[in-house]
Amino acid sequence: MNDEIRLATAADVPRVREVTDAAYRPYIERIGLVPVPMEADHAANVAAGRVFVTGDPVAGVLVLVPEPDHLFLDSVSVHPDVKGTGLGRRLLHYVDDHARALKLPEIRLYTNAMMWENQQIYPRYGYELVERRVEGAYDRFHYRKVLAPESGGGAGRG
Repeated sequence: MNDEIRLATAADVPRVREVTDAAYRPYIERIGLVPVPMEADHAANVAAGRVFVTGDPVAGVLVLVPEPDHLFLDSVSVHPDVKGTGLGRRLLHYVDDHARALKLPEIRLYTNAMMWENQQIYPRYGYELVERRVEGAYDRFHYRKVLAPESGGGAGRG
């Protein structure tokens, strides 16, 4: 599989939709609703430069939204065919790198309360639970990760 994580193009939209749907479809029965990422306007997100992909064919998808004071991780999707290969970990590390490149001090995300796997995963990657909030039909856990400033190798203090 191609390891490069790159900005998605219009040609990637069908596969972005396919990977997202495959990743989130199992949750429909559990939460009783279609997960929000499945209803996203993938073409608009790609056109806005918010979607990053990896694999050939695409097997991992990130939707990242820069805000003035943080990077919002809107969605992370790994195709079930490559689950357990470390792709999700690589994607989460990329989110950190991307936020730092944008000079944003933290990353925020939320996950449905019924997606309990995520409640185990995100804290392992430095995310802290901020709050649980019901928003319409969705019961969500909100997380944030404050990024440590990079230690620069600048000039000495002579």
